[in-house]
Parts: sequence; C-alpha cells; structure tokens
Amino acid sequence: MTLPALPRPALPAFVRMVEVGPRDGLQNEKTIVPTTVKIALVEKLADAGLSVIEAGSFVSPKWVPQMGDSAEVFAGLARKPGVRYAALTPNLKGLEGALAAKADEVAVFGAASESFSQKNINCSIAESLDRFAPVMEQAKAAGVPVRGYVSCVLGCPYEGEIAPSAVAEVAARLYAMGCYEISLGDTIGTGTPAKAQAMIAAVAARVPMDKIAVHFHDTYGQALANLYAALTMGVAVVDSSVAGLGGCPYAKGASGNVASEDVLYMLNGLGIETGVDLDRLIAAGAFISDALGRPTASKVARARGCA
Repeated sequence: MTLPALPRPALPAFVRMVEVGPRDGLQNEKTIVPTTVKIALVEKLADAGLSVIEAGSFVSPKWVPQMGDSAEVFAGLARKPGVRYAALTPNLKGLEGALAAKADEVAVFGAASESFSQKNINCSIAESLDRFAPVMEQAKAAGVPVRGYVSCVLGCPYEGEIAPSAVAEVAARLYAMGCYEISLGDTIGTGTPAKAQAMIAAVAARVPMDKIAVHFHDTYGQALANLYAALTMGVAVVDSSVAGLGGCPYAKGASGNVASEDVLYMLNGLGIETGVDLDRLIAAGAFISDALGRPTASKVARARGCA
C-alpha cells in the first residue's frame, strides 16, 4: 500500500549556516584552549564548506579570558577564498582590534530583556544600543559589514517570558542602525516552535525576513523543532555550533548551542542545500571534542561513532 504524500510547507532552497563554535562555543570554557587548536578548528570548519565562521571576539580579556588571543587566531589563519571570518565587537575598542586583525565582518549584541542587559553588560537596552552608534559609523567607514545579535528572544533567566514586541523593538533598532542581518537568539533555550513563530512574526513586521537569522540553544531539546518552525516561515540563515559547544552561563542546565552536525543532517534530509560536507563537519567536531577532552554533544556525530 502506497501512502499519499503529506503536504509540506514551502522551505528555503538554500540555507546559510553561520558557525559560531570558535567564539560562542569556546568563550565560556574554563581551561584556556591553545591558539593553535582554535586556528586548526576554524580551518577545519572552512574546509567543511562553512562560508561564515565566527573566529573570535575582541572583548576585554579580563571579562572573557578565553578570547584574549583572538588577534593571534586571526593572524594565524590560512584564509580560504569565499569564507567570511567574523568577530564579536562590543565597543569601539573591540572594533579597532577586529579591523586591525582584518576581520571580514563584525557583530554587536543587544538583549530583549532589561534585566539580562543590566546583568550581562551593566547598562540598559537603550544605553547598549547608543554605545553601538560610533561602532556602526566606524565600521561603515571601513567598509566592514555589521551583524546584530539579540539575546533572550524566547525567555530570560531573570524575567522569564519575553514579549515578542520587545524583541521586535530591539531588532528594528539594530536594523535601522545599519546591521545587515539580525540574529535572534534563544539564549537560555526555553523556546518552543509556536513561541518561536510568534516571535519571528513580530520581528518580520519590522525587519525584512531575508535579514533575519535564528540562533537556538538546545537546553530543553527544542532547538531543531524551533529551527524547522523558523524555516517554514522563510528564515534561511541559521547559527549553530560544531559539537554543540557553548551555551549561556546564566541558563540553568544549559546544554549548549544546537550542534552544527545535527542542523546539517536535518537540512540534508529536507533537501535544502548548504554547501557544507557532513563528514568533514563531523571530523571538525571530533577534533575539538578530543582537544577539550570530552564527548561531542552532537547526536549525529555520536550515531556515526564519534565518542
């Protein structure tokens, strides 16, 4: 008996995967990862076909010691044509460091939660956005594109539920300031598909859908479901972290970002093109997991025999 094919929502033909493992994934590691290991990881990710890789962060080493060698990482990379090597730059000093390191693009970050903004960067949402004005101006003068992150789009460790309108307001401000793309982050991983769609709908009313990316953490095991829900709405840019590295230090029980390997396996199964090779991506995840001395958090990699 042949079962009838079920109707499927329209999905993007191509999804751009933005790899955040070398920055967002490694920044909270307690033991300093050697510069040579970071460089090798970025190069393996580029060899896997990832076209955008967040390679470091130009923040004060006092606050994020793991990223204290970002200039050395950028200097040591054998850059691959067609790959954009990005850096997080929270302020003008960070931007100057990223420009000196010849980062191809930079990112700034705001939050949809006032409490999270105060706890994380010691200022209000409005103040944080005001601080980005000179960063945006200098980046534009240098011809370097700026990406905007919004944290806590589906929940906050201090405030709980976050109104979609609050997310839309911050996203719209960042877009109006000149960010070429807005990445919406479920920082503590509490979102569900319906909530994700409601939030994206609110943002899309103020920011074009083709300028929206999603960044889901997998704390409650909902990241792939949320990602699929976003794809059905037309989102075609996805942040992920090889081996599921990272996670918010403020999230109780946080298990990290959604694993790039798991995202790619799902996208492959949906017939969506990415330009990324799964075997090479799994190998990159195995490399950094071995370097960190712990098993990969990717279910796909584990199923393929990677410890």
